[in-house]
Amino acid sequence: MSDSNMNKSKLVAYAPASIGNVSLGFDLLGAALKPIDGSLLGDEVEVEIAEQFSLEVKGRFADKLPPDADSNIVTRCYQHFIKVLAQQGHKASAIPALKMVLHKHLPIGSGLGSSASSIVAALHALNQFFTEYLGKAPFTDNELLLVMGELEGQISGSIHYDNVAPCFLGGLVLMAEHKDQVALQLPCFKHWYWVSCYSGISVSTAAARDILPKQVPMADTIKFGRQLAVFTDALYRKDEELAAAMMQDVIAEPYRKSLLPKFDESRAFAEQNGALAFGISGSGPTVFAVCDNLQNAEKINQWLTDNYIQNDTGFSHICQLDQNGATSRHC
Repeated sequence: MSDSNMNKSKLVAYAPASIGNVSLGFDLLGAALKPIDGSLLGDEVEVEIAEQFSLEVKGRFADKLPPDADSNIVTRCYQHFIKVLAQQGHKASAIPALKMVLHKHLPIGSGLGSSASSIVAALHALNQFFTEYLGKAPFTDNELLLVMGELEGQISGSIHYDNVAPCFLGGLVLMAEHKDQVALQLPCFKHWYWVSCYSGISVSTAAARDILPKQVPMADTIKFGRQLAVFTDALYRKDEELAAAMMQDVIAEPYRKSLLPKFDESRAFAEQNGALAFGISGSGPTVFAVCDNLQNAEKINQWLTDNYIQNDTGFSHICQLDQNGATSRHC
């Protein structure tokens, strides 16, 4: 693409919300979400050439972020990206400054991978933009995932990929955390509905980790490993009943549910009304219910809307897995 066309073109990247852990895979499983009604459940980042770098934040949850652009993770993404371009031998004079706009659609501390969505949207936008501008991708997908995990770790306090990987790649993802293969996409049951309900309260990832025990009993460790292995095998064999039966959290939920008002009542209703599984999305407070038909999903979605949501910032969506992950377009 020529410079003249680039100047006329704004690139917009979208990165979906995600479920970290997916109950049975603490820090090792993640799933990307897509509401079936077509609404956006994820952050967007715009990039276009400018005389100097700037960041503007818009959207429903923009006021929940620090007002100082230098403190925003999107600015850090830009700074890291430009540093890498310089290390690759690109002269500063050949790298245009960018205006970036973050559309913050996801609530902070929601358990929906809010920071991961901003990071993935920003880095995907930058990589796509400079691929077109320079004629070569600065990062491969795997290299980009490693950077995403590093920047996510700056916010959460530890590097983990169970939000950034599904957010970027799409679908249901298992973390390999190998230098040449950060994450593996797993087969999934495409007819499953994932009801995702954010209560409106905030739970920080750091606080949700602090409540966990420092050591896990041997019996729970063995059960955790067995569940994850059997679940993965069941996905490949298309054994829906066995896969759903493995979706129980023996590591985090017994402790974290105390942070979530009406969690036990919500689980009971979901299970009594056809949910195959019910759990905490990431660190919470968002919860999710998996259903194999839309009728049950609609019933559970309505109950959670009426009973689990605590204030007017909460919401509930019937979703399926977002198979596309991060996407971009010109406008």
